[in-house]
Amino acid sequence: MALGTLADKIRLKLGDVSPAERKVARVLLAGYPSAGFETVAVIAQRAAVSAPTVLRFVNRLGYRGFPDFQAALRDELDERNASPLSLYEATDYGRAKGGDSQAELPLLEQGSNVFTAAVEQTLTELPPHDFDHAIKLLSDGKRRITLAGGRFTNLFAQYLGLHLMQTRDEVRFLPDRDVERTAVLTALNRRDVLVIFDYRRYEQDKVALAELVQTQGGKVILFTDVWLSPASTHADVVLPAQVTAPSPYDSLVPTLAIIETIVAGVLTALGEGAHQRMRHGEETARRMGLY
Repeated sequence: MALGTLADKIRLKLGDVSPAERKVARVLLAGYPSAGFETVAVIAQRAAVSAPTVLRFVNRLGYRGFPDFQAALRDELDERNASPLSLYEATDYGRAKGGDSQAELPLLEQGSNVFTAAVEQTLTELPPHDFDHAIKLLSDGKRRITLAGGRFTNLFAQYLGLHLMQTRDEVRFLPDRDVERTAVLTALNRRDVLVIFDYRRYEQDKVALAELVQTQGGKVILFTDVWLSPASTHADVVLPAQVTAPSPYDSLVPTLAIIETIVAGVLTALGEGAHQRMRHGEETARRMGLY
C-alpha cells in the first residue's frame, strides 16, 4: 500500500494502539475523510472514548495536535482534487522554478528520473495480497469480466481488456449507451468482476458502479492513485499507483506497469489454456483476413 495518505497511516497504526485508540481509528476510517473534520468531542462521542484518547491517537500519527492533523487532511484533499490547471499554476510550469534542481535537468533526464522512481515505488509498495487476488479473479474462467475507465483511463481499460480477450472468454467493456449499460449492470451477479480505473479528479459514477456490483455479490478491482478513489470503499482489490510526472498532468506510466505485470501473472495462471486460445485466435484472424 502506498504510504502517502492519512488513511494509510491510520490503518498501519491499528495493530499498535490501545483498544480505545483503535475505536478512534475506526471512526475516522469509516467516515473518511469527512470524519476528520469533526470536533474532538464529536469523534470521542462516536467512538465512545474520552477526548484525551482522540488526542493521544492523533499524536501517535505524528501530529502535534488536532489542528495539525486537520491541516494535513486539508492538504491531502487539495492534492486529491488537483487538476492539471491547478498543478500548472501552483508550480509556474514553463517558467523558471528557482531552487528546483530537478527542473534544471534536461527534460529527457527529468523524465528518466521521475518515471523510473515512480514505477519502482509503485511496484514496491503495491499490496501483494491485492495483486495476487487481482490475478486470481482475472484468470478464473468461471467469472465474467467487465471493464470501465474514465476520461483518460478508458484507454487503459481498453488496453487491459484487449489483452484479456486474447487469453480467456467472457471479457467485455461497459457500454456507453444508456440502454445497453443498464442491461449489463442489471445482469451483474456473484460471478462478475468489474474492473474500474478512477484517478483524481474522481468520477462519481465509479463509486455508484462499485457499490452496485458489491450489492449484487460481484467483485470489484480498482486501479487508482495513492490518494485512493472513493470507490475503494466498495472494492475487493485496490491497486494504487504513483502519478508523479515532469508535467502538470498525472502520469499513468506506473499504472501501465501494473497492468502489464498483471497480464504476465494472468498468462502464468492460465497456463496452456491461454496458449491454446492465443493460437486459435491467430488462426481465426488469419482465416478471416484480419491480420
